[in-house]
Amino acid sequence: MNYRQLGKTDLRISELSFGTWAIGGAWGKLNDKEALRALDRAMDEGVNFFDTADVYGGGHSEELLAKATKGKQESIHIATKFCRGGDIHDPETYSIERVTEYCEDSLRRLNRNQLDLYQIHCPPMEILQDGRVFEALEKLKEQGKIRYYGVSVETVEEGLYCLEHTNASSLQVIFNIFRQKPLEKLFPEAYNKGVGILARVPLASGLLTGKFSENAKFEADDHRNFNRDGEAFNVGETFAGLEFNKGVELSRNLDWIADDRGSMTRAALKWILEHKEISSVIPGFKNMKQVEDNLQSLDVKGYSSEELDRLATFYRNEVYEYIRGAY
Repeated sequence: MNYRQLGKTDLRISELSFGTWAIGGAWGKLNDKEALRALDRAMDEGVNFFDTADVYGGGHSEELLAKATKGKQESIHIATKFCRGGDIHDPETYSIERVTEYCEDSLRRLNRNQLDLYQIHCPPMEILQDGRVFEALEKLKEQGKIRYYGVSVETVEEGLYCLEHTNASSLQVIFNIFRQKPLEKLFPEAYNKGVGILARVPLASGLLTGKFSENAKFEADDHRNFNRDGEAFNVGETFAGLEFNKGVELSRNLDWIADDRGSMTRAALKWILEHKEISSVIPGFKNMKQVEDNLQSLDVKGYSSEELDRLATFYRNEVYEYIRGAY
């Protein structure tokens, strides 16, 4: 396992880490026993960072992480998120009282005295511009309840605002072969300012595994069913904002990346890791097999400059115009 510095913080985190939305809920059937086995395997392989949120299964993923990391609190870093348990447009959701309540609830579920990284969970731009949420986070930092704070953003514009006007230590962004826009301005600016980047939705909700066909079905409680067109939250969080059938078609045009890399999954993750601005990529998982497959991306061959140019051209000419939602 290789480790990268999270921006200017003192946290060195595994370059391939894991998000825990899928084991918390909204990705179909759950299996807690298998999730815990998979978490153990990830840590055995050197993963020392996990991303979660208070709304993943109503706190269920936080509780699973507490079980998995018991006795390892000093060596395993956890980032969680807040605000979506309330009205994300209401300034009161971001008051010091509410943010403290969210924080203390997460600390209790995680069985920790301090959060390594506390992230605002995709707030609207007007909340970022209001600024009071950052005053609340600074207060929590002074109190020792959090070490660092960051922002999970939906758009490049939101990310650039945070870099210019806040002391956020990290940005979490949707970034994958289908979503390359952050490379233009956001990543260079974050790198220059020493702000870490966490890459979420790295496999485009599974599209970049190459395993889907147009007639794929998803369970009723899987967001790939109920948020397919952005009915529940930002459409970009599901299939990277692509209409599903179009995404399947585009994924077939990427078959070549798997050549000599074992699978599209490994190749897609490796592409993200090729970018120096990335602190860690955080794919989701539901079982040990997925953890093991994702970890193998660390050992596959890198991309030539010609291949990188080919993927950049593919994004510009074949993908960009089909992405929906705030970006």
